[in-house]
Order: sequence, then C-alpha cells, then structure tokens
Amino acid sequence: MQGVLSNISSITDLGGFDPVWLFLVVGGVMFILGFAGCIGALRENTFLLKFFSVFLGIIFFLELTAGVLAFVFKDWIKDQLYFFINNNIRAYRDDIDLQNLIDFTQEYWQCCGAFGADDWNLNIYFNCTDSNASRERCGVPFSCCTKDPAEDVINTQCGYDARQKPEVDQQIVIYTKGCVPQFEKWLQDNLTIVAGIFIGIALLQIFGICLAQNLVSDIEAVRASW
Repeated sequence: MQGVLSNISSITDLGGFDPVWLFLVVGGVMFILGFAGCIGALRENTFLLKFFSVFLGIIFFLELTAGVLAFVFKDWIKDQLYFFINNNIRAYRDDIDLQNLIDFTQEYWQCCGAFGADDWNLNIYFNCTDSNASRERCGVPFSCCTKDPAEDVINTQCGYDARQKPEVDQQIVIYTKGCVPQFEKWLQDNLTIVAGIFIGIALLQIFGICLAQNLVSDIEAVRASW
C-alpha cells in the first residue's frame, strides 16, 4: 500500500498531490462528525447537534452531486479509467504494489489491458518491437491468462508470446477483453446491488439528520418549559 500511495500521483496526473492527505481529510471529517453527534447527544448540546445535522446534510448533498456528475460525465470518467490503467501498464515492473494492483484487477474482471491485450505494447518489457530483447516480448502478464481449475500452482510464464498467436488462439490462452468494458459490464450486472448500497447509505444519512433534528426540537421544547 505504501508503494501505491507514493506512486499514485504520477499515474493519475494529480500534479504532485500526495494522496495521503486525502485519507487524512476523510479521517478528520469522520472524527469531527462522530464527535459532534456523540457529544451533542450526550451533553444535549444543541449547537453540536445542529452542526452534526448540517454537516451530514452537506455530505449528502455532495454525494448526490457527485452521483449526478458521474452520470453526466461518464465518458470523461471512462477516459480517466483508461488513462489510469495504461499508466499502470507502463509502470508495471517499476513498483511491486502497482504490479499487484493491476494483476488483481485483470484477474478479478477477467480482462487484459485497458481496451485489449495489445495495450501491453505500452510496456517496455511486453511490447512487440524488434528492438525489444525481453523474453516477455509480445506477451502479457500471467494475470491475463485464462485459468485452468485443475492447476493448483500459478504458471507465471503462461502469457509468454501470447500476442504472437492468431486472435482465435489468443482467446483460448488469455483474456482478450479490456478492463474498461469489463468494468462497465460489471456495473451493469450489479447495478441493483450498487444502487442499493448507495440508497442504503443515503437513507442512513437522512435518518441521522432526522434524529438529530428531533433531538434538538425535544431539548428546545424542554428548555422552553422551564
């Protein structure tokens, strides 16, 4: 994970932004939100409860906005995913964590490259140029290989020379579909689950806002009766 964080700015074009700060900001927001809600309820502090309610409402609005923007700019997101995967392909041998990340992605979605196996021409070890003296020339990583259930040990050389074969033969040995279209297919196949998760999170946030507002109303009503 440390290697991924130290290299992710270079593969996502973040302009030198350290992604560790993102984790710190998210952790800080969660701490502040939890602190305000917990202490506000225990001490019956209406200021903290109102802060909790408004802050949670802002987060809900931002999530809703992000969802709408993701739908509107889905082509841009697709291009960014393509850019991310291809930059990982270029840096495949440079960092073991990045290597594990793309291997996991290709194995999980049964894909190879961003839009196909030929995307591995971007890597200096796997490209098909005549000047490439690597044994992996015109091949793909083992994570692109179709899996044989009978094999207990991973054959890390199964992708050697795979792209030198005719396309019909390639489909027997390796995954020929790209990870971007496979990801889109996964989203379509699991749309109900993904939508259910987001709706569940949204309902929990709305429920939290309603509870906080009801508690504020009860506290103010009791204080008004004094």
